[in-house]
Amino acid sequence: MPLLSYEDLSVLLPGMARPVLDGVFLQVEAGEAVALVGESGSGKSVTARAALGLLPPGASTGGRVTVDGCELIGADAATLRAVRTGKASMIFQDPRAAINPVRRVGDFLTEALRLVGGRSKAEAEARALELLAAVGLPDPPRHLRQYPHQMSGGMLQRVMIAGALTADPRLLLCDEPTTALDVTTQAEIMAVLRALQQDRGLGLLLITHDLDLAAASCDRIYVMYAGRIVETATAAELLAAPRHPYTAGLLGSSPPLHGAPQRLTPIPGVPMGLLESAPGCAFAARCRFARPGLCDQSAPELEPAGGRLVACHLADTVLSEVDR
Repeated sequence: MPLLSYEDLSVLLPGMARPVLDGVFLQVEAGEAVALVGESGSGKSVTARAALGLLPPGASTGGRVTVDGCELIGADAATLRAVRTGKASMIFQDPRAAINPVRRVGDFLTEALRLVGGRSKAEAEARALELLAAVGLPDPPRHLRQYPHQMSGGMLQRVMIAGALTADPRLLLCDEPTTALDVTTQAEIMAVLRALQQDRGLGLLLITHDLDLAAASCDRIYVMYAGRIVETATAAELLAAPRHPYTAGLLGSSPPLHGAPQRLTPIPGVPMGLLESAPGCAFAARCRFARPGLCDQSAPELEPAGGRLVACHLADTVLSEVDR
């Protein structure tokens, strides 16, 4: 059984023309790093929060979400508490917004260890020091006494990672954990996350808009557009031969990490908003491969194509074009 599983998950908010999430299928095995990639507004963060039962107020849901065998959709308070305090933890995008600025780092780390874990003050502080050392912070005793404003963004994100580990989770949900950091610090944080994930055998779901970062850090990648998974494959397969035009567009609009510089090709138009809907493929209006009467009228299903899953009527056409 997968550690994290989404089966046909749909989330609809009142007053919206289309679902925030529409039939999402995604799995993360124990010890596996998986990325969920897409532009802002595609539904990535809502997908991650659904694994903790943190859906928006008034949301109507369908499908299933399970974490380590626990069903989250419609779960009671005791089940949600058990998942949030012992099975899964989330690392948020902005550590300065997630940590109380008027309390010391030591308070942030030891509070859950004492209130939820039942440890004494001395035991909680000892465990907090171990976690700060594990995420690569020098001089943990000094950092334990500091306030958030006394630490850099990269140091504070390491504190966030340490805080996520206080519950000894089996699953880490990382929602854009490097967006607010410079490139060098991003690489350091991802190296810390990957090392912890491998050493502890954790499942990891990385939410990001950076396809190159996802490929460098994860085993498999899911690409999301307008609340739907449009392609999924191993990281190597996805970068070598994208089969969905949106995936190809993301790759074409990102500068290559290696090799000679190439002219970037931005994706035209803007992502579909929640107040918009379309009878066919949500990407059709921005797609250079789209066929009138097909793509704009019939929504493609996520189906096997070339050893992966793709939701595109013209997957073979995309592949042949990319190979040229």
